[in-house]
Amino acid sequence: MLADPQSITISGTAIPLPRTSSGPNSGLYTSADSAVQLSVSSAYGKRTRRAARINHSKISADVLIPTQNARSSASVTLVIDHPVNGYTNAELKAVVDGFLAVLTASSGAMVTSILGGQN
Repeated sequence: MLADPQSITISGTAIPLPRTSSGPNSGLYTSADSAVQLSVSSAYGKRTRRAARINHSKISADVLIPTQNARSSASVTLVIDHPVNGYTNAELKAVVDGFLAVLTASSGAMVTSILGGQN
């Protein structure tokens, strides 16, 4: 079980995420205004799949009716899929660390490129 609460910093603001739900292979952490949720889960079978996901929502002007507001949402997911045997946690962490490093190098240049539609 992860520590309770979790915290995420978005645009320089730390957002506390207390645990709001838990199951045998999952946990959910939600901000006080429900605008940010962190879900963490594991699935077991022939392969093991672990996922961490941030759901973020906000209120903004409706593009179809500019005088009204609408809720918009976005999510970011990291999935680690691996065989039951063959990798240690340290080896998998090294792969994840390398992946995160390439995404965040040069002030997140790759993420900016991906968001711009490059592949």
